Amino acid sequence: MLNEQHLLKLARMRMPFGKYKDRLLIDLPEEYLLWFARKGFPKGELGELLSLALEIKSNGLTGLITKLKTESR
Repeated sequence: MLNEQHLLKLARMRMPFGKYKDRLLIDLPEEYLLWFARKGFPKGELGELLSLALEIKSNGLTGLITKLKTESR
């Protein structure tokens, strides 16, 4: 279930590994998220957030997170 905490984490949590290590989850390229969708998202919270990031990006809703990103700086 989507809640405010998920959106905050998307805006503030950084990718812990890989090509885009240290990039905010919501800033990951859609192509990278689609790759995870094909190969399998990581288990647990990280996988859930990456899947949510893909849903938000693919539906053109990234603007919902923009304000949260600027508030975290």
